[in-house]
Amino acid sequence: MADLTPVHEIRPLTQDIPERFIPVPTVEPGHTFASVTDHISAIVLQKRMPKLWWLGLAVGIVGVTVLTTTLGKLVLVGVGVFGINHPVGWGFDILNFVWWIGIGHAGTLISAILLLLRQGWRTSINRFAEAMTLFAVAAAGLYPAFHTGRPWYDFWLFPYPNTMSLWPQFRSPLMWDVFAVSTYATVSALFWYVGLIPDLATLRDRSRGKIARVLYGMLSLGWRGSAKHWFRYESAYLLLAGLSTPLVLSVHTIVSFDFAVAQIPGWHATFFPPYFVAGAVYAGFAMVLTLAIPARKMFHLQDFITMKHLENMGKVMLATGLIVFYSYAMEAFFAYYSGNGFERYMWLNRVTGPYWKMYAMLIVCNGLAPQMMWFRKMRTSTFGLFVTAMFVNVGMWLERFVIIPTSLSRDFLPSSWGMYHGTRWDWSMFAGSIGLFLFLLFLFVRFLPMISIFEMRTMLPEAQAHPEGHEA
Repeated sequence: MADLTPVHEIRPLTQDIPERFIPVPTVEPGHTFASVTDHISAIVLQKRMPKLWWLGLAVGIVGVTVLTTTLGKLVLVGVGVFGINHPVGWGFDILNFVWWIGIGHAGTLISAILLLLRQGWRTSINRFAEAMTLFAVAAAGLYPAFHTGRPWYDFWLFPYPNTMSLWPQFRSPLMWDVFAVSTYATVSALFWYVGLIPDLATLRDRSRGKIARVLYGMLSLGWRGSAKHWFRYESAYLLLAGLSTPLVLSVHTIVSFDFAVAQIPGWHATFFPPYFVAGAVYAGFAMVLTLAIPARKMFHLQDFITMKHLENMGKVMLATGLIVFYSYAMEAFFAYYSGNGFERYMWLNRVTGPYWKMYAMLIVCNGLAPQMMWFRKMRTSTFGLFVTAMFVNVGMWLERFVIIPTSLSRDFLPSSWGMYHGTRWDWSMFAGSIGLFLFLLFLFVRFLPMISIFEMRTMLPEAQAHPEGHEA
């Protein structure tokens, strides 16, 4: 006999399930196509931005001013303004370059790889992460461009025919970085811009000012949302995702070769490529959390950047953090198992030498603090995630410091040993690069949608296919 229980007396399926086992939605219920478009586009089209946005932009402008002053001093005086010396010929310039490149990895990972793996939770954070990638690469590119000492000759790094027959030295790691970073920046910018086209057309149609309509209209490339447009868009977007995926592995692998091909104890190791790639993803997701949590609060985006997104990023940060922590243990193991006295002393110098405080802080920030992500209560706490991400940001910078100046400060000959300390110009350029990053990021938030409008609309129940005769 059929069950004739009235509909209003049927209990919800989730009534008897513990709360921790109920899946968190990607988009909070109650939204429609119109409400999603209105909410996200209103952030760009509103006349007045929140006070916190103006504060962040002011910090960015101050940072850009400091950066401009530092670069002017560097060009006029030379690289002697930095704290580099013998034997520490690499200092803050390479250190911060590697740190910024690592931060830029999360955007490509979230956008390209998670798209190919059909992970729907990427939709709320991919646009934000892609922009972060471009701005981090822009900040990183300053260092190899200016640390050469004569930036007006940097065009010699590119293999173009010239009358002086001064071809680049392709065996130099600096050359590898130029090709890797320029390729990564180009493909990431194309991937980011192609994803923006449908949303630019939305802003074009909703803008009230004539100048805004013209600019958004030019950038949207005549988008009308026809079937042919969508077919070409999806084909191009998928192709660029496929091109971007190997870049996640290749770029930081090539950056790791800057160290692995050298004969310096602690650098000459075959596990540096996976170690650096895992560290880059680790640092990138930490920076996405650092920026997304305040933006989520500032622009009331809790319905779109839900706890599911933040918790998943916490899980990725935990997984990559364990790989990085394992790499630290392998460094100690290799030093002792190799039987090489130089390798053993290098590790002991890191732990007990003059830079031991840096190494201890590194273990706390990168090894111990992320272990809080094992607990769901911490992964679902915005405060807990933000604090953990800040620990990782500091820890990944300390990791680069431990790898570079600490290893170089003790050469093979004790007579050439020396300490390294960054000068005020080292610190001002680092602070200025952070200001440039924030300045570009806040401009992006003001003039372009930080969340993909059309991709968020595809996550709504009414966008899903339903059998004929059945409503959503």
